[in-house]
Amino acid sequence: ALFPGQLEVTLTMGTGPELPDSRSWSAEGTPLETVQERLQRRGLRDPWARNEAWRFSGGFAKPIAFSDIFFRGFKWGFAAFVVALGVEYALFSPKKNGGHH
Repeated sequence: ALFPGQLEVTLTMGTGPELPDSRSWSAEGTPLETVQERLQRRGLRDPWARNEAWRFSGGFAKPIAFSDIFFRGFKWGFAAFVVALGVEYALFSPKKNGGHH
């Protein structure tokens, strides 16, 4: 509650998307639903399951493959390798004396 003469200040960090209300998430239809059912059989419940349900919806629900992780920076890494190899060859070209070392 604001009192007369008191200012309300809202601080925001960054310009990210507005977060939905935590009550909008539901554990139904996610693997957390199975966990909740197993806990209920023992007379327990997980009050935080609703807050973890976002992990199983939207873009977060897509499983990440090993190739996605391994090849994520391959294109830029290979380009950097080619540039470094070109610079090294241009500046420190191998001597052509015909002998060993």
